[in-house]
Amino acid sequence: MKILYLVHRLPYPPNKGDKVRSYHLLKHLAARHEVHLGSFIDDPDDEQHLPRVRELCAGLHIARLNPRSAKLLSLRGLLSGEALSLPYYRDAGLKAWVDESMARVGFDAVVVFSGVMAQYAPPGLHQLVDFVDVDSAKWRDYAPEHAWPMSWLYRREFDKLLGFEQRVAREAQCSFFVTDNEVALFRELSPGQSFNLAALGNGVDADFFKPDPARESPFSAGELPLVFTGAMDYWPNVDAVSWFANEMLPPLRERFPALRFHIVGRSPSPAVLALSSEIVNVTGTVPDVRPYLQHAAAVVAPLRLARGIQNKVLEAMAMARPVVAAGSCVRAITTAVQPGLLPADDAASYVERLSALLADREAADAAGHSARDFVLGAYSWDAHLSGLDRHLEKAC
Repeated sequence: MKILYLVHRLPYPPNKGDKVRSYHLLKHLAARHEVHLGSFIDDPDDEQHLPRVRELCAGLHIARLNPRSAKLLSLRGLLSGEALSLPYYRDAGLKAWVDESMARVGFDAVVVFSGVMAQYAPPGLHQLVDFVDVDSAKWRDYAPEHAWPMSWLYRREFDKLLGFEQRVAREAQCSFFVTDNEVALFRELSPGQSFNLAALGNGVDADFFKPDPARESPFSAGELPLVFTGAMDYWPNVDAVSWFANEMLPPLRERFPALRFHIVGRSPSPAVLALSSEIVNVTGTVPDVRPYLQHAAAVVAPLRLARGIQNKVLEAMAMARPVVAAGSCVRAITTAVQPGLLPADDAASYVERLSALLADREAADAAGHSARDFVLGAYSWDAHLSGLDRHLEKAC
């Protein structure tokens, strides 16, 4: 089939949550179909990866996006009455390429990754939309955490973006979310409306994320490293590491003086950089996250403002490390008890779970290997993405 694939951020390299999913979806589609990709680049460092993306695509159009100017231009949504996320990702060149390619290629279907990209989908084409999460709901969740006027702006974005997502879902042949809980949330926010929705879970590349005895440790001898990974300009990640460093790290250090917290990820915000100290290491971008995961005593994901399946958790589990994470993130991955994936919802729970792991390193290692075994059995990308294939076939 000839597939138009629309993605809000270049789906390579797979170095953050949304790009991991969008890349594996691109690879999955390209192995079976002729794929024409329309996407944005919002990080100049990604330019070097365009040759890899071109290898997978029969057609490619990249729109350059400057986040700072895009934020200013998105304020046009206040005048037009639409969600600010839509003009943020609006580009005349991308629209012209989609129209020209539709006329020249004659696509059989369009696959949309991230709801905002549905504004480019040709009308009347068989349309599948991967919302991933209910994006509008995150703005609702942000509002109580901020003072006016941002609280008002976030509530407005929730309302306007939800309305757009609902229109897109009504028009699509099928819309996907990363978990059954996200599907249920979207239905709950849309009473009386009818959609064709399905859960399409994340996977993990367990051949890439696997322990290697030859891989050197990035940590100092004698320290007890705890690790958090993620894009550190993303507000839920900023909130998570700030909460952990301020509330959980001090009591843990009292019991384990060798403990050090490593915040590993690109673009640390000023709030994250301010956490840097003798016991908190803010790395910024690293060439490879795997050494930090493999040699961690444990990995933490204390996310208070995120839902759904977290790739950072699956990757740590694939690296055979025990993980202590928010209960909502754990339940999105499994409802069964897993010794290598421990839920916690308050500071005391994190301290308790981590103290047990740090006090018995042999048991912690065994829990980590159990975590990898679980991921190998339950989180293959192809197995999960095959759910999309059934809906593509209906376009034939």
